Amino acid sequence: TVTDQFLHLNGVGCICRAHQLAQDGYQWCHNDKVCTVFSAPNYCYRCGNQASLMIVNDDLERSFVKFGQAPERGEPQQVRSLPDYFL
Repeated sequence: TVTDQFLHLNGVGCICRAHQLAQDGYQWCHNDKVCTVFSAPNYCYRCGNQASLMIVNDDLERSFVKFGQAPERGEPQQVRSLPDYFL
């Protein structure tokens, strides 16, 4: 395939790419030789997707850490009150 030819010509074992939504945080294609990693959970606050990071160890073994969005914060709490002369 074209993917196999590209990998062979460039002396690499796989292609890792980003900037395309992957609903589960990452997605393999081309017979597990191309991986899309997406690190923005709940993209645009409406996609409901997971995010992930790819970890590659010294033996070039790959694993993933998946995570969701952070909890939404409410309105900031006012910690101290202003002195009367500012009101």
